[in-house]
Amino acid sequence: MSDTEANETTVFASRFRGYLPVIIDVETGGFNAKTDALLEIAAVMLDMDDDGIITPGATIEFNVEPFEGANIEQSALDFTGIKVDCELRGAVPEDQAMNDVFSAIRKKIKQYDCKRAIMVGHNAHFDLGFVHAAAERCAVKRNPFHPFSCFDTATLSGLAFGHTVLAKTCQIAGIDFSNREAHSAAYDAQKTAELFCMIVNKWQELGGWPIIREDFNPFTLE
Repeated sequence: MSDTEANETTVFASRFRGYLPVIIDVETGGFNAKTDALLEIAAVMLDMDDDGIITPGATIEFNVEPFEGANIEQSALDFTGIKVDCELRGAVPEDQAMNDVFSAIRKKIKQYDCKRAIMVGHNAHFDLGFVHAAAERCAVKRNPFHPFSCFDTATLSGLAFGHTVLAKTCQIAGIDFSNREAHSAAYDAQKTAELFCMIVNKWQELGGWPIIREDFNPFTLE
């Protein structure tokens, strides 16, 4: 299927130039994607109705075993509250987590006839770096994500709400946010998904997409 054919197949495929946004959040053992452990990963799928309205869908999440030789900073564990050696974590090997997440994303791409996924995250390049590093370590084939492009809800939030911190932005946007539950990959990914959907849908409500008249200017809000 050509890119043009894919873009014409579904409303979702046409909305983001054939790319399927997938919300990702990771919790890690530090800031260096090459050396520091990936400890949690969560992906929230999106759905779109015939009117182009997007909503959060299913969440897939894993606690991840640190890869051999991974660095883990105590300050990172203090921040997230993750207890790496706790058996109740039910952590899985990194390659299993990455393959299962990517498999679910590829199925969603196929469902909406998109050509590839594009990551959505809060400060998304951080998450993108860890996902690509893990995929490389695990020699995962068919990484569904664009290699460098992403949608950053911190940037979008600065535009839409005048704030970039996830918890504060959710508060401004009227999205329930629990600081107690924050800093788990699943919770943060779900809140990021709600925020992304709100911003995209509001832009559409204001007339920003689709442009249905040649003389329409969304910035006039007319």
